[in-house]
Amino acid sequence: MSSLRIVTYNIAHGRGLRPFSALSSQRRIRSQLTKIAKLLSMFKADVVALQEIDQDSSWAGHFDHLEYLRRFTRFPYAVFGVNTRRDGLFHFNYGNAFLSKHPILDSENIAFGKKTLGEKGFLFVELDVGGKRVPMVNMHLHHRSRAHRIKQVEMLMGYLTKKSAEMRPKWTVQPIVCGDLNNPSHTADATRSLFQYFSRHGDYRLFPMDEKTYPSPLPQRTLDFVFLPPSCTNASCSVVKSFLSDHRPVVVDCKLK
Repeated sequence: MSSLRIVTYNIAHGRGLRPFSALSSQRRIRSQLTKIAKLLSMFKADVVALQEIDQDSSWAGHFDHLEYLRRFTRFPYAVFGVNTRRDGLFHFNYGNAFLSKHPILDSENIAFGKKTLGEKGFLFVELDVGGKRVPMVNMHLHHRSRAHRIKQVEMLMGYLTKKSAEMRPKWTVQPIVCGDLNNPSHTADATRSLFQYFSRHGDYRLFPMDEKTYPSPLPQRTLDFVFLPPSCTNASCSVVKSFLSDHRPVVVDCKLK
C-alpha cells in the first residue's frame, strides 16, 4: 500500500497573527513565508493544501506566494486556484493551492461566485501517487454566513457527483477533501452536511475529531478538516502547535489500498 501524508493549512495571506492584512512590505511577507516554508518542510508531506494564499496582491508584497513556497520547500509540483481577482491600483489575486511531491495529472478551480474581494472556492486535482490516480479537493468556505456555506458545499457535492460518474473507474480512491470550512462538525452546518453526503458513498472519516485548530494561540474551535474515503486506511491525525497563522495546520497520515 502507498503511504500518503496530507497537510491542510490556512496561511492567512502571510500576515501572521495580525488581525487584518495591511499593506505589507515584500521583505516582511517573505520573512513570514520563509518560516511557513520551514514548517512545511518539517512535515515531509506528500501533498499540502493551502488556503488564503496570494498570487499577486497589494497587501501581501506583490509576488507569487505559491512559487516562493514551492521553491523553498522543493516540492516539484504546484497548482493555484485563484478565487478573488481584482485589478487596479490596489489589486488582489488569491485563493487556494496545492503543493505536491506527486505529479498533478489534472486540475480545475471553481469559484463560488464573482466577488472581486473575499470570494471563496474549491480546487480539484488528480494526483499520480505511485501509479494510483488520487482525486483531491481543497476548499475554503464563507466565514460568516451559514446559508452561504450550505450553498457552497451543495456546489461541491454536485460537482463531485458529476465528476465521479465520469471518472470513478479511473480513480484508485474516492475523493479526499480538505480545507478551511469555517464551521465545526458538531453543528447543523456545512461540515456536517458534507460529511453526511460522503457517508452515503462509503465509510468516510473526518479528521481531526477532537483537537481544535482556531485561533492558533488558544484554539477554541475546529474549522480545518480532512475527509478520508474508505480506501484510505490506517489513518492518524495531529494538529500542530504553530503561531505562524491564525489557524493551526492539520496533518493526516494514511495508506492507500
